[in-house]
Amino acid sequence: MMKVKDKNFVEMLSKEDISCIVDRLAAALNADMAGKNPYFLVMMNGAVFFATDLLRRITIPCGLAFVKYTSYEGMRSTGKVTAVLPVPADVKGRNVVVVEDIVDTGETMKAFLSEMQRYAPESVRIVSFLAKPAAMKHPLLIDYVGKEIGNEFVLGYGLDYDGLGRNVPELLVYDGK
Repeated sequence: MMKVKDKNFVEMLSKEDISCIVDRLAAALNADMAGKNPYFLVMMNGAVFFATDLLRRITIPCGLAFVKYTSYEGMRSTGKVTAVLPVPADVKGRNVVVVEDIVDTGETMKAFLSEMQRYAPESVRIVSFLAKPAAMKHPLLIDYVGKEIGNEFVLGYGLDYDGLGRNVPELLVYDGK
């Protein structure tokens, strides 16, 4: 158990579980994107740990850039998406792979994908370490999902609670206390 601020969290996925998930996703991307010179766009801040592990396993030529769109405050989505670090213009004509830590309501991804289309990429695929289908407010195709979870609040492996806990190497879940 780990306490962060006023909340208790317990382990949901070990470091080994996470590594297996990342291996599986990287193998799928290496196979599907072979010969396409994909351009990985990493959603900051949360996806940085997942992206680092994932991209170390990518064996094909690829590009990399970072974007930052935010809609969270504390443990809840605000419903308002803000572009802090926007889509780079050089995605035009590229096969883009968006790397996300978690897709829950879909608000951020919907706004991001809408913005992305203005730049006319060749294709756009999404790889997300976690997905919360029960929390989705917008239908969204996530091409590569590491693990589907319920509507729990999770922490660690890049995910935070009020800016804390991103550095925890396991994935923890709020125990309701």
